[in-house]
Amino acid sequence: MKILYISEIVGKPGIWCVKNALPSIKAAEKPDLVIANADGATGCFGLGRQHAGYLRKMGIDVLVGGDSIFYKKDLVEGFDSLPYVLRPANLPPESPGRGWKFATAGKEKVAVVSLLGRVGFGRIHADNPFTALSSIAERLRAETPYVIVDFHAGATAEKQAFFFHADGKVSAVIGSHGRVPTADEAIFPKGTGVITDAGRTGSVDSVGGMDAGGKIREFLTRVPEWSRESWGKPALEGVIIDLDRGGKTVGIRRIKQECAEPPQNDREKE
Repeated sequence: MKILYISEIVGKPGIWCVKNALPSIKAAEKPDLVIANADGATGCFGLGRQHAGYLRKMGIDVLVGGDSIFYKKDLVEGFDSLPYVLRPANLPPESPGRGWKFATAGKEKVAVVSLLGRVGFGRIHADNPFTALSSIAERLRAETPYVIVDFHAGATAEKQAFFFHADGKVSAVIGSHGRVPTADEAIFPKGTGVITDAGRTGSVDSVGGMDAGGKIREFLTRVPEWSRESWGKPALEGVIIDLDRGGKTVGIRRIKQECAEPPQNDREKE
C-alpha cells in the first residue's frame, strides 16, 4: 500500500501546484490513495466549499483540516454533504462534519483520521488528542490495518510525544500546521511512520506561504494584517508512505516538486 500525503495547501499558489504537479507525481509514484491537508487552501486560512470540490476533482481522495477548518461559512453550512472533507475528530460531536473516514484504495480500506493538538491555538479548543487516538484507533483497526493520522498541532514537543503514544496503534502520523518541512521522518519501533511537519504546498519564497512584507509589518507594528499569499517559487511538498500488509510503515520519504509560476492573468483563476 502506497499513500501520497500532500502537505498543507496554502492559497491559490498551493492549488496551482496541485493542478500542475499532482498528475506527474501520481504517474511516477502510482499511489493507492491521495490525502491532502487543505486547512489553508482558501485565502491562506480555511477551506471554501468550491475549493474543496475543485481539489477533489483534481485527484485528491481525502481532504483534512485543522484549526482553520470552520473559517469559511459555505463549507460549514454544507459540511455534512462533503464526506471526503474531515475536521478534527477530537472536536465536540455537535460540530458539523466528521473527523475520520474509510477511503477505498483498490480493494482495501484505509482509515484517515484528523486530530488537533491542544497547544498554541487561541480560537479553537479540542478534547485531548491522546485520549481520542486510543479509542478511535482501536475501533478502526478492527476493520482495517491501514490507519493514517494527520496531527495538526503547534508544538513540536506535543507532536513528538504523540508519536510515541501512537506507535503501534496506527500506520502513520503526519504532523501539520507548521508549514515548514522537518527532516525527521522516521519509522518507530512498532512500525508507525512519523514526521513532525510535512511542510506546505504553495510558495516556498514566503512566510508559511504568505507575503513576507505583510508579516514583517505585523511584527514591527503589532497591527494584525490580512495575510496575502505569495507566488514566489511555488512547489508541491508532501510525503510518500509505504505500508506492508499488516499496516506497518516500511518506508517514509519527503517529496518536493517545483512548479513554474503562472502568468499574471492566470493567478486569479484558481
